[in-house]
Amino acid sequence: MSPDRPSILDVAARAGVSPATVSRSLRGLAKVAPQTRRRVLDAAAELSYVASPQAAGLASGRTGAVAVVVPFITRWFFSTVVAGVTDALRESGYDAVLYHLGGADHRDRFFEQMPLARKVDGILSLSMPLTEDHTLALRALDLPLVSVGSHIPGSPSVRIDEVAAARTAVNHLLNQGHERIGFIAGTPDDPRFGFVSSELRRQGYESALSAAGLPQDPELVASGPHGLDGGSAAMTQLLTGSVLPTAVFAEYDELALGALWALRRAGMHVPDAMSVVGIDNHELAPLVELTTVAQDAHEQGNVAAHLLLQALGAPDADIGADLVLPTRLVLRGSTAPPRQFR
Repeated sequence: MSPDRPSILDVAARAGVSPATVSRSLRGLAKVAPQTRRRVLDAAAELSYVASPQAAGLASGRTGAVAVVVPFITRWFFSTVVAGVTDALRESGYDAVLYHLGGADHRDRFFEQMPLARKVDGILSLSMPLTEDHTLALRALDLPLVSVGSHIPGSPSVRIDEVAAARTAVNHLLNQGHERIGFIAGTPDDPRFGFVSSELRRQGYESALSAAGLPQDPELVASGPHGLDGGSAAMTQLLTGSVLPTAVFAEYDELALGALWALRRAGMHVPDAMSVVGIDNHELAPLVELTTVAQDAHEQGNVAAHLLLQALGAPDADIGADLVLPTRLVLRGSTAPPRQFR
C-alpha cells in the first residue's frame, strides 16, 4: 500500500482485479459480477479508499465530470433543466461543471478557446443552436454530446414540440370563443444567439389562427425583453393600441406574469376583461392562477443526462435519438370565454 493515501492500484491489488474493474465497481458504470463487486468494496473499505475522478482516471482515462453549457443560468427554464441534469449525474457519481455564457460574445470566445479539453467526459448543451464552426469545435473534442431544447445533427437531443405547445394554448382560447387573440413575444437579448423556441412558438400562434380562419393582425402582437417587466411593457402596448384583444397568449410564463401585473395596474380583471395563457408552468403560475401549457423542464434535464450517461457507458452505441417530451394544458383561473359568450 502507498505510504500516504491508498490508490486505485492498491485496491486492485488487494481485491485481485484490474484497476479498470475497481473503477467500474465503485462507479457503477458497467456490469460487474456481484461477488467481484463485493470483493472490491471490501478491499476499498479495508484500505479506507475514497474514489475520486482523478483516481478513476488512472483506469478509465475519465475525469468524472460533465460540462453543462448554459446561455442564461438565472432563468427559470435553464436553472430547472440544470437541476434535472445534476440530479441524474449525482446518482451516477458524476460532477457537473457549469459554463454560463451570458451572451453571444462570451459564447464565441468559449468555442474559440474551448476550455473543455481533458476536463470533462461529455457535454450537455442547453437550447443553443450552434453554428457550423461551433459544432466542428465540439466534434474535434470527440466527446459525447447531448442537447436540450435544440437539435444538433448527429447527437441525441431532448425537447418539446414548441409549435404544438403554442397551438394548444391558442386553440384553448379559440375554443372558448375568443377571436381577437393577442400575442406577447420575448425580445431576444442578443439576436446572434438564435434561439429557435421564440420563432417556433410564434409559428404555432399563427398556424392556430390560420386554421380557425382568422387574420393575423399586427396590431395584436407586442414584444418585450425577458421577464416580468417585458411582459408588463408588452401588455401595456396592447392595451394602448387601436385594437383591444379579448385574450392574450404569452410566449412563456414569465411574460404572462408581467402581463397579469399590467392588467391589474390598469384595473382590468382577469379573466372577465381579458384572458391570459402562457407556456412553461413556472413555479409562480399556480399562485396567480395562470392557465398554461406545462413542460417538465426538470425531466428534460434528467432524460438528457441519462442519454449522456448511456453514451459514456457504451461509447460505440448509436444513441442518435431526438426525444420529444409531451406538454399538457393546465387550466386555471386566468382564462374564460369572452363576455359576449357568458
